[in-house]
Amino acid sequence: MPSVDARELFAPLGPSYDRVGVALSFGQDPRWRRFLVSRLPRDGGHVLDVATGTGLVAAELVPRGFRVTGVDQSPEMLASARRRFGERVELVEASAEALPFEDASFDHLTVTYLLRYVEDPAATLVELARAVRPGGVVASLEFGVPGGLARPAWEAYVRAGLPLAGRVLRNGWSEVGDFLGDSIRVYWEAYPLERQLELWDAAGIRDVAARRMSLGGGVVLWGRRR
Repeated sequence: MPSVDARELFAPLGPSYDRVGVALSFGQDPRWRRFLVSRLPRDGGHVLDVATGTGLVAAELVPRGFRVTGVDQSPEMLASARRRFGERVELVEASAEALPFEDASFDHLTVTYLLRYVEDPAATLVELARAVRPGGVVASLEFGVPGGLARPAWEAYVRAGLPLAGRVLRNGWSEVGDFLGDSIRVYWEAYPLERQLELWDAAGIRDVAARRMSLGGGVVLWGRRR
């Protein structure tokens, strides 16, 4: 399904990723990430933050008393995360499709904007769940496709607004602006919410819930490892 190398796509974005992500989402991305983190119990457990990027979710987890290990395949994004955290967060360069951890190594897991970039979302969910202890929470944030009256505005933004913003910003954002809208649309056509819930169940995650946020522009899913 992916038509772009995510490692190459994100390599130049680290220095500007945080502030541009806020701007391009009209300030919604930080709210989505906070809601994602709020789905975890406040038990001070060990969280694996997959596709950690510059560490935005990890930065929400640490003040809540969690021990955090962040994983990302981009050394450039991890370099930004290391500048943020120093030694406070363990950061590991690895692929989410082959995590370098034993089964049930973590109490909980968070993952952000990942499954559109992998060849087999179902197999990747199985791999993510494998790393979590039974009863632990798995929580995911992904871009969504709004419905109803919001859909035309979303289409106009991703077809014209995002590409234009990318060209103005440059430094790698032009490629993101051109890619993002089609990537989100194709993923949701292949994996509508009902299908995603089936994949979570097949991966061994029970009691899965979903919350559409910002008219459906962001979607958080969460459940417990069987």
